Amino acid sequence: MRRGEIWIANHNPNKGAEIGKQRPVIIMQEDRLLTTELPTIITIPLTTQYRPAFAPMRIQITARDRLLQDCYAMVEHPRALDRSRFGEGPITRLTPEEMTAVERSLLAVMGM
Repeated sequence: MRRGEIWIANHNPNKGAEIGKQRPVIIMQEDRLLTTELPTIITIPLTTQYRPAFAPMRIQITARDRLLQDCYAMVEHPRALDRSRFGEGPITRLTPEEMTAVERSLLAVMGM
């Protein structure tokens, strides 16, 4: 597992407006932390649903490799997931341009 890869993760059970179900996620955690015994991994979930109201903060990830549909990074929903929640992966890897766009959007959402 490496930063910028897309893996499948299980978000269930979710509560309220949290993202749920099994879905692709972008691994956002720094590579050195991924090799430690830290039990969680910071991710950003993907969705196939386009919502114009969220367009300024969502980044399109084009279908390729084993990512079969165009998706959108939901940067307003970062989440630390337990390692046991991860299944298949890597599905694909973000391009440098996609990763930069996700990082910029995340910084804006976090007010940084």
